[in-house]
Amino acid sequence: MGQYQDELKKIGPPSAELRAHIPEVYDGFATTHRAVYKDGALSAATKELMAVAIAISEGCRGCIASHVRGAVRHGATEEQMAETVGVAIQLGGGPASVYGPEAWEAFKEFKERYG
Repeated sequence: MGQYQDELKKIGPPSAELRAHIPEVYDGFATTHRAVYKDGALSAATKELMAVAIAISEGCRGCIASHVRGAVRHGATEEQMAETVGVAIQLGGGPASVYGPEAWEAFKEFKERYG
């Protein structure tokens, strides 16, 4: 496993425990997630790349891992990921210049796993 796959696994157990206490919240979030990240006027890959840029700007490692994985699974290319990181760095400045390379590493890791 790689560090970003491990990041997602680390989130799993506490999320499952919390979900048992607030299932409606998690069910609602899952429903929204499925509705948002499907092909529409924007492709699912484009939507995932948008989420990657926001995750970089927010500095959320779990979000970066999740949405980079989603982008890879939906066929995002190396060039698309690089440009997404560039947009995030331009808008997010210094902090994004730290989390952007993390998203790039996550992309390489998930691309290796999912092709």
